[in-house]
Amino acid sequence: MAEQRLGVIMHGVTGRMGTNQHLIRSIAAIRDAGGVLLRDGRRIVPDPILVGRDEDKLARLARANGVTRWSTDLAAALANKDDTLFFDSASTQLRPTVVRQAIDAGKDIYCEKPTATTVEEALALHHYAEKAGIRHGVVQDKLFLPGLMKLRMLRDSGFFGRILSVRGEFGYWVFEGDWQEAQRPSWNYRLEDGGGIILDMLCHWRYVLDNTFANVKAVSCLGATHIPERVDERGQAYQATADDAAYATFELEGGIIAQINSSWCTRVRRDDLVTFHVDGTHGSAVAGLTDCRSQARVNTPRPVWNPDQKQGHDFFEDWQVVPDNLDYPNGFRAQWELFIRHLFGEAEWKYTLLEGAKGVQLAELGLKSWQERRWLDIPALEG
Repeated sequence: MAEQRLGVIMHGVTGRMGTNQHLIRSIAAIRDAGGVLLRDGRRIVPDPILVGRDEDKLARLARANGVTRWSTDLAAALANKDDTLFFDSASTQLRPTVVRQAIDAGKDIYCEKPTATTVEEALALHHYAEKAGIRHGVVQDKLFLPGLMKLRMLRDSGFFGRILSVRGEFGYWVFEGDWQEAQRPSWNYRLEDGGGIILDMLCHWRYVLDNTFANVKAVSCLGATHIPERVDERGQAYQATADDAAYATFELEGGIIAQINSSWCTRVRRDDLVTFHVDGTHGSAVAGLTDCRSQARVNTPRPVWNPDQKQGHDFFEDWQVVPDNLDYPNGFRAQWELFIRHLFGEAEWKYTLLEGAKGVQLAELGLKSWQERRWLDIPALEG
């Protein structure tokens, strides 16, 4: 079978997610498996060049993953016409600038989210890409989680009946950095550096809600900075100027109400770091990253409120595991493969920069709702 090279400029992949999910578990894994097999028998084999600011980090990362090319010169990398796809997972604040540079160089675009810090900038980036006539996509990784895929299977089968509500819990305790090293970079907690959990997570919740349940119509959000001082990577104390928790309620089409708490200041006592509890007239389900449990109407127990007696019923035992009947590959890799198929005309791709702008829109309105302490409707974005 004929192999066809796909030159990929990977910008900003020295961070944790860029390294682990996009390079190691996606591009390197696809390359090592012989590429993406198309229907016509061709195998599309990605050939990455790693681009960033730290030459030593790039060289070590490249050697560890069998990558022969790396550079600190983004302009030179963009000038290579043999590399046709540009991927960015660097900082949100830099993303519009570097993506525009790549579009000007005629590259197709695949990038992380948020695509910008304001909806005006994110939407302008989408229009810029459309005018240039290039293909573009935004990572929507949580749609490819096994737990959410099982929820969509239950939805499509009619299991829920009419969906009434969705309750999401996301988060974990991020150490302050003084007595234990923080698990997240310090810029996440500085508003001036593009940090904040509302901007970070409401971009995710937009595509999760839109594609798993129903389109978001309105938002009410309350943010908080629960930990006002943290310690950075150099051991220096700094003021946390960005929100580290968000308590949001969403009105979805069809009368569905969704509530999602997002926090880096909570200690986990649930099945996973993120869980979604869906209630419907005919059944309910709870999904995490990988597992999903369901309870049908005919299997629902009959609780009786009695505060004078200790609860003796184990409600967890009333839920059935949704089996792993399908093969669930790494979600980032699955999305990379789908986008590569799209580039070669074998798959549709709807997760464009416009979808990225919708996520930024929800985050921006969430911040505004917090500031103004009121509900806000979600206007349609013009594509």
